[in-house]
Amino acid sequence: MERLGAWLAGHNLPGTAELSEAAIAAGLAAIAMILGWLAGRHIGTRITAAWAERINGNAATFHLRACAIVRWSSAAILLGLIAVSWPWMPLGALIVGLVQAFSVAMLAVAVLRGLNLPRWAAWTLAALAFVAVLSHAIGGFSVVEVTLDRVGIQIGQRRFSLLSALTIGVTILLLFAGVRLANKLLSHSIGSARGFDPTQKLLVQKLAGIAVVVLAFFIGVDLLEVDLTAFTVFSGAFGLAIGFGMQKTIGNLIAGILLLMDRSIKPGDVIVVGDSFGWVNKIGVRAVSVVTRDGKEHLIPNENLMTQEVENWSYTDRNVRVRIPVTVAYDCDLKRAQELMLRAAAESPRVLDNPKSNVWLMAFGQSGAEHEILVWISDPESGVGNVKSDVLNRLWVLFKEHGIFIPYPVRDVRVREWPTDGAPGSAPE
Repeated sequence: MERLGAWLAGHNLPGTAELSEAAIAAGLAAIAMILGWLAGRHIGTRITAAWAERINGNAATFHLRACAIVRWSSAAILLGLIAVSWPWMPLGALIVGLVQAFSVAMLAVAVLRGLNLPRWAAWTLAALAFVAVLSHAIGGFSVVEVTLDRVGIQIGQRRFSLLSALTIGVTILLLFAGVRLANKLLSHSIGSARGFDPTQKLLVQKLAGIAVVVLAFFIGVDLLEVDLTAFTVFSGAFGLAIGFGMQKTIGNLIAGILLLMDRSIKPGDVIVVGDSFGWVNKIGVRAVSVVTRDGKEHLIPNENLMTQEVENWSYTDRNVRVRIPVTVAYDCDLKRAQELMLRAAAESPRVLDNPKSNVWLMAFGQSGAEHEILVWISDPESGVGNVKSDVLNRLWVLFKEHGIFIPYPVRDVRVREWPTDGAPGSAPE
């Protein structure tokens, strides 16, 4: 008991007034958390519904975290007001600071995860925000700052420490999050504009994305106080090497911008490049995504579309003519057979009524009269082979019903003479 009394005498325990103040601080912090929860439940739900209705899910998962963002931001604001509204004693300031730091950290996680940042990046920034807010609440961040700045090395005229490394990392992560958020907002704003067609919207979105990245780079250079004049010679040589090494990449980037400006190839067009046939799904910075009827996605470099011959089936008109070869026997009624061909084409659901289908007699072949059924479709991205199959299936049934025959090769074999030792009917010796 004597040792306990001596230990208590040597330490300043909080008095009744400080404990009472701490209890009040804890109660106010609890009220702030409850109000934040109510705000997230009511206001956040409405924001989520309005966001999802207007954007239709095109803003990643950011709208799904609106409730959490409203909840933690409301709690953090209320706790900030509580912290500055009264000169709290150390224990009360610690309680308010802990709850406020927790709210700010959870708010950082909700925002950064809503921007699809990796978990490690979101939780790292949240931990830093927690430490910064708590340190400010209990007396400032100066002690931690001085401690981090003591550990470092001197390189030339510049000193690198843990504080500078932490500052660089936090700045890069914040700029990355800012770029993601700016790109999403710009993409939504441009996508909802009514004065542009889809190709122009895509072009403006890509140019805006490049401008945001360049702006973020210069902001980062200014915040980190990087002296670019010291890297003039090195950056020139490095830039020359990068230019030679990435000339294909830069060429594809410029080719993609030219394709969007020229509008010769647009998302949704049906194109043929070499052996690749499909519809354009996306025009990216490096390549164009072409989806085939087999579900395969071909990534064709933009430069290839600028230098190679490309068949665009929907450049000026989406109507495409499909040729279906058919051969009938010579002893059939050709006029009747041609009428049935037109009937089969007219009954196919994807064949257009205008332009009208037609049947041409192409040649008198070895086994029958060769025809071509010419039909028009307006949705080539849905495939061409299935149209041919549908017309031929209908034509097969019509030919069977009306006695029209499809010829098949017939070969006559003539034997001029039989060998004397192998005449027909002779028994082998």
